Amino acid sequence: MCGIVGYIGEQNSVDVLLDGLHKLEYRGYDSAGIAVVENNDIKVVKAKGRLSFLEEKLEKEGRPEGFCGIAHTRWATHGEPSDVNSHPHSSDNLSVVHNGIIENYAELKQKLEAKGYKFLSQTDTEVLALLLDYYYDGDSFEAISKAIRAVKGSYAMGVIFKDEPETIYAVRKDSPLIIGLGDDENLIASDIPAILSYTKDYILLDEDVIAKVEKNSVKLYNSDREEIPYEVKTAQWDIEAAQKGGYQHFMLKEIFEQPAAFGATVMPRLDKNLPSFVSSDIPDELFKNINRVYFVACGTAMHAGLIGKFAFEKLAKISSEVDIASEFRYDEPMLDKNDLVIIVSQSGETADSLAALRLAKEKGVKTLGVVNVIGSSIAREADYVIHTGAGPEIAVASTKAYTVQLAIMYLLALRAALVNGALSESKVKAYCKELKSLPDKMLKILDRAEEIKKIAYTLQNAENMFFIGRGIDYSVSCEGSLKLKEISYIHSESYAAGELKHGTISLIEENTPVVAVATQEHLFLKTVSNIKETVTRGARALVIHNEGFELPSELAAKTFDIPVTENCFTPSLSVLPLQLLAYYTAVLRGCDVDKPRNLAKSVTVE
Repeated sequence: MCGIVGYIGEQNSVDVLLDGLHKLEYRGYDSAGIAVVENNDIKVVKAKGRLSFLEEKLEKEGRPEGFCGIAHTRWATHGEPSDVNSHPHSSDNLSVVHNGIIENYAELKQKLEAKGYKFLSQTDTEVLALLLDYYYDGDSFEAISKAIRAVKGSYAMGVIFKDEPETIYAVRKDSPLIIGLGDDENLIASDIPAILSYTKDYILLDEDVIAKVEKNSVKLYNSDREEIPYEVKTAQWDIEAAQKGGYQHFMLKEIFEQPAAFGATVMPRLDKNLPSFVSSDIPDELFKNINRVYFVACGTAMHAGLIGKFAFEKLAKISSEVDIASEFRYDEPMLDKNDLVIIVSQSGETADSLAALRLAKEKGVKTLGVVNVIGSSIAREADYVIHTGAGPEIAVASTKAYTVQLAIMYLLALRAALVNGALSESKVKAYCKELKSLPDKMLKILDRAEEIKKIAYTLQNAENMFFIGRGIDYSVSCEGSLKLKEISYIHSESYAAGELKHGTISLIEENTPVVAVATQEHLFLKTVSNIKETVTRGARALVIHNEGFELPSELAAKTFDIPVTENCFTPSLSVLPLQLLAYYTAVLRGCDVDKPRNLAKSVTVE
């Protein structure tokens, strides 16, 4: 969600902080601010809106001159987006940036007001800043230690004290924070792209470990104030991977990266044309005697879980469920010791998914995390973890992360089928051979992107749209509808095609766009009937179907065919035209495709 950057070194900190914030814009935000140590004082500049507004304000008010500072992009939770509610929040002694939620902020605020503190904002973070000030008596470590014991909730904090002008303190719980290690400079950040221009070496900060970051030194301390060792990791991404590379938007770049990402996910996990998870230290015993598989996730990752359910039931013959993470933890799930809970998350930091993981572990159920970010909270806490390796996904709307999640779903289901004897070795090899062919089939679809762009011209003024499909096509329709609504702001819903007649068809009127996905041969005629039901009521239908499927010409205003593949693998192909449709429609409507309103890349609050 929000972005944190901190810098101490020999460069002008304002330049580094702004550069880091720009690298974190994809996380979503509605205001920004910086705090810089200047002449033994802390100068704070904050502004509502995009970073350009903060930069303009800095030019008008004067850029602070200093080598140590912290910065933040805020996504509003407590208090509306405004200059005063923006981070950093400060007292006479210190300034703090914070990601997360302080759940007991009202209680703490009342206590501080009774002590004479005055509040300027409506945020929970100002409570944190003044709480730190209340505990501060010249000992920064002690103030932070007492504050984190007093607060309930989640936090990733960067703190600077006026009395220590060459030091940044950092601490986290349930929200990500890393420390970048440079030459004569060090950084803190909420995500790797913010540090890549300066270093690829970093430390993953463990929970409630307090870091003291100076220009040439990083020391970590436990709650007893004992210095503890740390492991230095090296980012596998480079700065070019986190840039647009000539594409108009990150989203378009990431759509076109999908064939390579899919191949890079599948090929290392094949051994003699059979799926293998040896490199992820996942034993075959994990797949034996499974009573039920639960796929738990949010948003796009949950839609990948829908495909996972289909694959596990069709290929491995294992009963499966898909649960929205925010519902799973409160639904009192009937978990059994022989169940397997698979948590799917691009960032590995999704708050609801992380909470669901912890619930499963509390109940003694085996957990498997499928994440894109090495060292993320879900990766560290799950019993087993698979890193999808899609590389940085910068656009808020997920595309390539979804595609590689599907690849993992297929491979897991095939391995489980092989281990349990649901499929013969020869049959599994045939499926894997087909998986290896999918990147080339994806490229064939992407080569026809201009066809989808032309279709988008007919949709750009739509107010409402519907996506329909049956079986696995319905699961893909859910993802297509989500992509469209989140970046184009067109109201869109997805429905199982057979459910239209049970109420929803009343919303179909003249020229209502309906996107139908029809790739399953055994369901094709049924889906055609459902398309006909909408067209006879005035709908304009776009049909995504397999090559060779014959569709009555009067039923679709537009059609787009995809290469033939195994039924259970069609989502990897049929989703591509849906992603492109959403992208081009949003561009034509003048939307901020990479940073849609009200959305954040990594949702680290409940």
